[in-house]
Amino acid sequence: MKKLLTLGLLAASALTLVACGSKTSDSASETSGKEKITLATVGTTRPFSYEDDKGNLTGYDIEVAKAVFEGSDKYEVTYQKTEWSSIFTGLDSDKFQIGANNISYTAERANKYLYSNPIASNPSVLVVQKGSDIKSYDDIAGRTTQVVQGTTSAAQLETYNEENKDKPVELSYTNENITTILRNVNEGKFDFKIFDKIAVNSIVKSQGLDNVEVIELPSDQQPYVYMIFGQDQTDLQTFVNKRIKELYDNGTLEKISQEYLEGSYLPASADVK
Repeated sequence: MKKLLTLGLLAASALTLVACGSKTSDSASETSGKEKITLATVGTTRPFSYEDDKGNLTGYDIEVAKAVFEGSDKYEVTYQKTEWSSIFTGLDSDKFQIGANNISYTAERANKYLYSNPIASNPSVLVVQKGSDIKSYDDIAGRTTQVVQGTTSAAQLETYNEENKDKPVELSYTNENITTILRNVNEGKFDFKIFDKIAVNSIVKSQGLDNVEVIELPSDQQPYVYMIFGQDQTDLQTFVNKRIKELYDNGTLEKISQEYLEGSYLPASADVK
């Protein structure tokens, strides 16, 4: 009986110690003084956002964000993979506070979300199969392509179809990632794809897509890449913008660009304020 009682007391003491340890950990988290925020990204858009060999999120956007928040005594950041459309619905519901995934500017988005300083410059290109008679944007009428709902290229081509109702582009809406979409062009399943130069060049090289041709498109404005925030995240926006400016000025952005984008793809200095 004494032996059983002793074992019971030891077990109770062990449980007490575990409980105390958990409480201490929770208290430390609660008293850290940092605001917890979540950055949402798709995680399949190499080289901007993808998983490394160990399953960790990395890429240009992610590494810039890590540099922005490094040493911050105000914010504690969690990085979360999600679908493209869920980045925006998550910002709407405050499930996420930041979105970063090769995000460009549109007036529609600017009405709903706050934008950061630009973090990269990324012109659009037209991807076609080698030997195609599509040589420029003027040749896409009546052709086929895949688009993801809510993306810049989808909006661009929807506008194109409104203006060219006699011979619109055949749009196939999909949730496939850009690697699969470019592979489909490479295999001749679709006629073309409009996307961003940096991602296209990276995927063509890494996937060995040797049956495509990349044609640069003219642009009326600089096609920048940004982080975006929920409308109520003005303090967070101010913090991030200040840090982006510092990282631009001290050469950190250039270093990250060279490593992950394999070249200098920074925005004009006048546009980083």
